[in-house]
Amino acid sequence: MISNQRSKFSLAKGSVYLNCAYMSPLLKSVEKKGIEGILKKRNPAVVSATDFFEDTEKIRKEFSKLIKGQANRVVLVPSVSYGMANVVHNLKVSGSDNIIVAAEQFPSNYYPWHRLQQDKGVKLKVISAPDTLINRGAQWNERLLEAIDTNTKLVALGNVHWADGTLFNLKEIRKRTRDVGALLVIDGTQSVGALPIDVQEIEPDALVCGGYKWLMGPYSLGLAYYGEYFDQGKPVEENWINRLHSENFAALVNYENDYQPGALRYEVGEHSNFILVPMLLEALKQINQWKPNEIQKYCAAITKKPIKLLREAGFWIEDEKYRGHHLFGIRLPENSQIEVIRKSIQQNKISVSIRGNAIRVAQHLYNTEADLMKLVKVLVSRP
Repeated sequence: MISNQRSKFSLAKGSVYLNCAYMSPLLKSVEKKGIEGILKKRNPAVVSATDFFEDTEKIRKEFSKLIKGQANRVVLVPSVSYGMANVVHNLKVSGSDNIIVAAEQFPSNYYPWHRLQQDKGVKLKVISAPDTLINRGAQWNERLLEAIDTNTKLVALGNVHWADGTLFNLKEIRKRTRDVGALLVIDGTQSVGALPIDVQEIEPDALVCGGYKWLMGPYSLGLAYYGEYFDQGKPVEENWINRLHSENFAALVNYENDYQPGALRYEVGEHSNFILVPMLLEALKQINQWKPNEIQKYCAAITKKPIKLLREAGFWIEDEKYRGHHLFGIRLPENSQIEVIRKSIQQNKISVSIRGNAIRVAQHLYNTEADLMKLVKVLVSRP
């Protein structure tokens, strides 16, 4: 199993960072690439035409290796919202269609479909988690599958739920969407980079990921994978770089009617960010070296004992079959004083996310079992 990797980060001594689902800390190597990019931009005479394309091509290859896909289906996007906007822009719907989402998804994977409901009259089916905590993940997955019918145009959800880490069975959901001719669009922000995914196996129509969480890159840069459904579509943005032959600077005003082939037409303008792109590239290289399945093994090992102790103390945590090992939710026992707990967590310099009466814990290779045990100590000694 891979060893602890804290030395590769600049985390503050004495603090416990269990909040990668909020934002990952930067690797020292990624930080270095950002500084190098700033220094390079300081002297633009050293920026050549090839610099606009070389690192982005390398990112495509690294990300395609990570998701087991084709590099020419990967594009850079500034956000998940932007990536989803390309989907909405090319979705043909009628008033009889429905779109399915899981309840309380992150807003970037809700508002696009809500807008379609408002503008086109489609039915937005929001599938809630069951009220019970018994077999909660299994029942939620079953509810999603049952909701998909012959009028379903698209299912949009994450591989894991961003708030509590509930794992959705993409294989079964993909199978069901194929049966009814619906699209599957995945927000991979809370999974890709830490949880293995194979787009050749699942064949999503789109996979969109923010780059600043489990991909361990900078803010304001993400990645999207678009399947064949979108090959002849129109991008939300008309820019020079997504047009055919854009790499030929001498002929930029020989205006092209055609876009870059296939998914490359969805490339965001100014994607050749000389600071952010090298940072994301370096992060992807490191993740591919670690491998997501090894990250899962490590996180499983350091959370096993803490989770057992929390359950024994009356806290609820989803069964392993329906959650990843990198991200899980802790539901507090009844009558817990959440504000007192929040204050104690902060006083002990532990960083987690608190959502209502639940705590989201998101560990990585820079954490240890001792980090989790520190959180356990705070929680079990609650008033």
